[in-house]
Amino acid sequence: MDFSVLNEALASKSFNKIADICDNLMLQVAAEGVPFRDEWPFAIHLLGHIYIDDINSARFLWKSIPPAIKESQPEVVAAWKIGQKLWTRDYAGVYEAIRGFDWTQQTQVLVAAFSGKAFSIIVFINVLLCIKDLELYTKRMFELLQSAYSTISIQDAAQFLGMSEEDASNYVLGQGWTVDPTSRMITVMKQAIVKEQKLDPGKLQRLTEYVFHLEH
Repeated sequence: MDFSVLNEALASKSFNKIADICDNLMLQVAAEGVPFRDEWPFAIHLLGHIYIDDINSARFLWKSIPPAIKESQPEVVAAWKIGQKLWTRDYAGVYEAIRGFDWTQQTQVLVAAFSGKAFSIIVFINVLLCIKDLELYTKRMFELLQSAYSTISIQDAAQFLGMSEEDASNYVLGQGWTVDPTSRMITVMKQAIVKEQKLDPGKLQRLTEYVFHLEH
């Protein structure tokens, strides 16, 4: 089976084209009566729909995958787990699903691209909240990092917290996180968040839906 078009899209990082390419290829081989399910890149296909936020198509594809494929290809199940978390709006769970599987080389680049895109959406939600108090913004961004990551680079943490790398390191150390100056990585300490500091789930959900709507 010729997956050259799909491979070219992956190599050029044209991730927004993956779903359409897979859909068209599947229709083509199905019309030709060619057996394809055993070698079909279902994980890539699912992730392609997830990348463009087409969770309905991802759900339909998941339901059409034979049980034997789901049992024999754990990466397919792992890809759909991301879709499940998005469907239930469990955005912290999205990152747990991403980190909870050892992705193959072919899917790693697509998963990484989606991960960055999804976190950018969450960051944008915080901008929409119009937080005027910098200290409150820092606390809320800290909570998002705490829910989304188990490890993060000092550079990335500083960017998200709006601080210098030195200030960010000192800030997270004060919150009980661990900083490794050699690898320049931060280990996140999962802690119970004070109830009064939590984002309003209803407001966050409405804002998230609004941001996803803007992207289409």
